[in-house]
Amino acid sequence: MEGGRNMVSLALVHWIYVVMVVVILVVMVLRRDTLIPCILGIFLMGMAAQKGVAGATGAIFDSFVVAGVELLGIIFVISVIVSMSRLLEDLGANQLMVKPFTKLIKTPDQAFWFIGIVMFVVSWFFWPSPATALVGAVLLPVALKVGLPAIGAAMAINLFGHGLALSSDFVIQGAPTLAANAARVEVTELIVKGIPLFGVMGFVTIVTAYILLKRDMKRGIITAEKIVTGEVIKEKEVTKNTKIAAVLVPLAFTLDIIAMFVLNLRGGDATALIGGTAVLILAILCLLEFRNKMLEEFTKYIKSGFVFGMEIFGPIIPIAAFFYMGDMGTFVEVMGSEALPLNSQGILADLGGALASIAPMNKPTAAAMQMTIGSLTGLDGSGFSGVPLVGALARLFGTAVNGSIARLAALGQIGAIWVGGGTIVPWGLIPAAAICKVLPMDLARRNFIPVITGLIVTTIVAMFLI
Repeated sequence: MEGGRNMVSLALVHWIYVVMVVVILVVMVLRRDTLIPCILGIFLMGMAAQKGVAGATGAIFDSFVVAGVELLGIIFVISVIVSMSRLLEDLGANQLMVKPFTKLIKTPDQAFWFIGIVMFVVSWFFWPSPATALVGAVLLPVALKVGLPAIGAAMAINLFGHGLALSSDFVIQGAPTLAANAARVEVTELIVKGIPLFGVMGFVTIVTAYILLKRDMKRGIITAEKIVTGEVIKEKEVTKNTKIAAVLVPLAFTLDIIAMFVLNLRGGDATALIGGTAVLILAILCLLEFRNKMLEEFTKYIKSGFVFGMEIFGPIIPIAAFFYMGDMGTFVEVMGSEALPLNSQGILADLGGALASIAPMNKPTAAAMQMTIGSLTGLDGSGFSGVPLVGALARLFGTAVNGSIARLAALGQIGAIWVGGGTIVPWGLIPAAAICKVLPMDLARRNFIPVITGLIVTTIVAMFLI
């Protein structure tokens, strides 16, 4: 890199940012919460910016506000979708929507792939947590009946849902929004450029898992006969409103997908369409089901969804607030420009220029570091808490090697979500293990080799693409 960017000398705020990133990584590896280190980092940067104790303290809150505004849209859309899905569950419409497909499952192989594909599609629109309960409750008894071991069903639910669907997240765009905001690239650019990486990771991991499962079933290491099927979930009464909901929801979201292509809706516009559709469906179904109690019931479901949304993203906002400080616009908005050297392009851009001038950085090294750090951040079992970090590092590494920042962000996102979102960290995959009545450690062991294989192959592919 040439010109003024290489000439920018690093100031105290740059070094505080670097040191706190290292501290946050260490805390993540130790599987401890990172909010306090992130808040401390913001405060110390405020002091370095000569804002004084009062100003640095106020900068903490200001940074939360800036990060909250950035994330508000995705928090809202996830909240309203959860609100809608909970009403669908109460109506029994979720089971009715999936039940017709159970007639297509005749063999263990069909059960594995069918459960996985259904889980993948449902997770894209409703997120993996509610999708796990839906798919597990309806399809697990069918899978067990045709001879698929419960651990195989758990793997399909887990790898397709908390792995492939959550890491790509093309519809709700939670993970891509976090990564893109921190990397300061468009969400659409990250998704489009990340498609080859998402595809390679999903294909390699799931096919490897399937081959190993089939091998162990053939050897008798895993047998369906030894699996206790447990209780069959009692189906809810099918009413007229249940049938209406079961038709209305897939129809409405199918029309949304068509509208996205026809109207060329991307990023925030596409998210808004999905969120608005969920709200309208919730209102219509509340009217049909509760009639004169519709106003109160609608409020109850909306409240429930937003409680879930804040529970998920409440801890993410302080983390995002710190890593967003690496961007010039956010830093200036919170701290002012006085603490940065003349000609600074922002903390991350400056660090990238410095790294390129003093270290033998290249694209393979950048890809390997991005995947390694992304995977390490996932060890806390969240996945999402590390996404702002890998987004910020994508900008740093991409600047240093003159590579694709968006593709590096997607790579780090894959590492963080596949590891921490709930595929190989035992404390992160409890929902799938619980619904299939298998031990979380057993599921983690079955997933370990496939996921690690996928991460390695995806990193190698990324070395040639960034």
